[in-house]
Amino acid sequence: MGRHRASSAAGILGRKARAVAAAGLTGLGTLAGAGVAHAEPLRPVEAPLADGTPCTIAARACVSIDGKKAWLIDDGAVVHGPVTISTGGPGKETPRGAFGVEWKNRDHRSAEFDNAPMPYAVFFAPGGIAFHEGNTETSSAGCVRLPRAEAAHFYEYLQVGDRVEIV
Repeated sequence: MGRHRASSAAGILGRKARAVAAAGLTGLGTLAGAGVAHAEPLRPVEAPLADGTPCTIAARACVSIDGKKAWLIDDGAVVHGPVTISTGGPGKETPRGAFGVEWKNRDHRSAEFDNAPMPYAVFFAPGGIAFHEGNTETSSAGCVRLPRAEAAHFYEYLQVGDRVEIV
């Protein structure tokens, strides 16, 4: 997908500064020297919905849990999707709300689930919740699973600080 286009409403701020400011990120820092941003759940924003999605134009990624679909958004317009996904099941639901991308790992393995592979992991919510490649026919343990090509696309597109809305 390449570089993200600057938002017309963003003025002269750089993309990362805009993402941090818009996302309301707190406690930015590093974990184990990995350059990881720590993001608390974000506040809702008063903004129109991106056409064809249940999320606001402030989102960079949108997930409909009930619809089992996800989208990528740039400057308020859908640039990719809808994509078929799976989310968490009973007792391990995917959290709803607005979050900021915290960190990414192309070849992540789950410490919680016996070193299970989580390719193209994009972590966005507390508890290790991420977008990643996986089976979209079954429920996850809270993550948003995508087919391989879609997971790779989300991984390349989303950057630390980008807003993720889960509805």
